[in-house]
Amino acid sequence: MHVAVQAVDREIWRNGVASEGTRFIPEETPLALTYNGGTYAVMMGTPQNLEDFAVGFSLDEGIIKSVDDIKSLDIVRLDDGIELRMWLTADDAALISERRRHVAGPTGCGICGIESIAEAVRPAAVVSHGQSFTPEQIMMAVQAIAPLQSINLQTRAVHAAAFWSPAGSIVALREDVGRHNALDKLAGALARSRNDASGGMVLLTSRVSVEMVQKAAAIGVPVMIAVSAPTALAVRTAEAAGITLIAIARQDGFEIFTHGSRIVARHATEVADVA
Repeated sequence: MHVAVQAVDREIWRNGVASEGTRFIPEETPLALTYNGGTYAVMMGTPQNLEDFAVGFSLDEGIIKSVDDIKSLDIVRLDDGIELRMWLTADDAALISERRRHVAGPTGCGICGIESIAEAVRPAAVVSHGQSFTPEQIMMAVQAIAPLQSINLQTRAVHAAAFWSPAGSIVALREDVGRHNALDKLAGALARSRNDASGGMVLLTSRVSVEMVQKAAAIGVPVMIAVSAPTALAVRTAEAAGITLIAIARQDGFEIFTHGSRIVARHATEVADVA
C-alpha cells in the first residue's frame, strides 16, 4: 500500500539536548508512465492524485491534446513503484514511438531525458489575454494556499501548485515532493474537471524555472504566481508566451516580471461605476 505520508522514528539533538520522537515525512516512489504498453518516463513523486498526474503530464508533455485522447487509464501498484498505464488512440501511439524516452527522472526533474537543446528550450504556447486582476486579489490568492496544503502542514517538505478563480477561491490544489509533478497534477485536475484555466491564476510554492512556464502555457493560464524568484530564461519564456509572471510573492507584496498590464488597481467595471 502506497501512502503519501509516513511516520518515522528519529533521534533529536537540539540546543545540546538529545531526545527521541516521531516525525511525519512525505513518501517518494517511482512513477512509471506507460502508453500503449511501452514506458515513456519514470519519475519520482508522491503517490497521491495519480490520475491527475498521468493526465497532466501527458498534456504538458504534448503527448495528448485533450483528456479524451486517453482511452483508458489504470493505476497499477507494484512492490517497488506504481505504473500509470494509459492506452491512447492509434495516431497518438505513433507519436509516442517517435518521442519515447527510457529514462529515470529524479525528484524535481522537469525535462529529464530531453535529447536536444532545442527541445529543452522549445517556445512555450502563447496564452490568451484572459482577464485582469487587482493587487488585492493577488494577495488574497497567495494567502489562501498555505492552509490548504495538507501534506505540507504535516511534513514541511513538499511543493504545491494551485489554481485560483476570480470567484475568490482555490479551485484545485495538488502537492508533491517534486514541484514539476505538483504542476502536472494540477493540470490534470483542471482538465479532468473541465475547468477553463484561462480565467484564473496558477500559484506555485517554488521557484520558477523555464519548464514551469512551459507547463503553465500548456495549461493555458495567463497569470502565474510563485513565492520564490524566477530564472532569467523563465522570464524570457513568460514574456514570449504572453504570461504575466509574478514572483517573490510574500505576505507584504509581490514583484511583476512580465506583462504587468493584467494587474490593475481596480477592475474596469469598478472604474466605470465611479466615472
